[in-house]
Amino acid sequence: MIIANPIYDVVFKYLMEDKRIAKLLLSSLLKAEVIDLEFKPQEYSTYAEEIYLTVYRIDFKARVRFGDATEQVALIELQKARYGADIMRFRKYLGEQYSNDDNAVIGEDGSIKTALPIITIYFLGYSIEGLESVPVVRIARRYLDNETGEELGVRNDFIESLTHDSIIVQVDAIKRKRRKSELEKVLSVFEPGMRHKISIDEKEYPARYRPIIRRLYKAIQNEKVRKDMDIEDEVLNKLKNSDRRAQAAEERARQEAEKRKEAEERARKEAEERKRAEERAKILEEQARKEAEERKKAEEQAKKEAEERHALELKMKKAMERFAISMLKKGETIEVIMEQTGLCRDEIEKLQGAL
Repeated sequence: MIIANPIYDVVFKYLMEDKRIAKLLLSSLLKAEVIDLEFKPQEYSTYAEEIYLTVYRIDFKARVRFGDATEQVALIELQKARYGADIMRFRKYLGEQYSNDDNAVIGEDGSIKTALPIITIYFLGYSIEGLESVPVVRIARRYLDNETGEELGVRNDFIESLTHDSIIVQVDAIKRKRRKSELEKVLSVFEPGMRHKISIDEKEYPARYRPIIRRLYKAIQNEKVRKDMDIEDEVLNKLKNSDRRAQAAEERARQEAEKRKEAEERARKEAEERKRAEERAKILEEQARKEAEERKKAEEQAKKEAEERHALELKMKKAMERFAISMLKKGETIEVIMEQTGLCRDEIEKLQGAL
């Protein structure tokens, strides 16, 4: 059997337009019986390129009966993204539901409006990091006593109106898992990528889910659905090309930023090297100045000492000359005077001639 790929928004819309199938699929995901289902007016996205194919949404108002026979009217916010979605867009849609005054009910006695609890369901054509191996992730709130950790067996409108449970369906994880539950088996008809047609054996799917298979069989035979799938491909390719250009521009900007950073780092290191070199030169210059001052002081000291020695020598020579003159006057021989004074013969004879 050839069926349409429900990863396409137009096919998913066609599938969920069947109220019986919508109740069946939602009941299986919620693990509760959807008794009644009402499609909200804003259930389908427009084909505006800035919205279409990024995040697709359908809103339901449902009466749900749980395993303990309790019933609850809730708003079900179903969003589907084929590729890495903008989380802020998910938050924006969810915020619209929380702020919409229509998402409330008036009590039978005409009492004040009570906000409907919200349950979010996300169909993702990609995997969430850290949860790649889990096909269906359930985020279920619990009321706990903060001190004891004990779970409190109550439900309260205040809390139900301000918090919500979530279910995340990861198509990639379903495809990778070998052994599948009944729900995972039927969800495996979601094919990532851009395959319009999927060949399956209907007998391999649980009997209770075969209406889903047959609805997808009808979808692929619907000419309008097929044309809309082609349009979806065209817009997807356009968006992919735009993404690639944006990624290329981002990569260029990243590389340029890295180059600037490297240049700034080189300039910083060079400036630091210059500063260190200047500091070293300054230290060497200071050392040279001090050494020059020390040499100058040493030279001045040596000069002073030489002058003092010279003056002392002159003084001693004068004293010896006077002593020599005294000895000459007494009639001492030149040889004796030379020995006593240390003067040479010429100096003594010169002194003798001056007498």
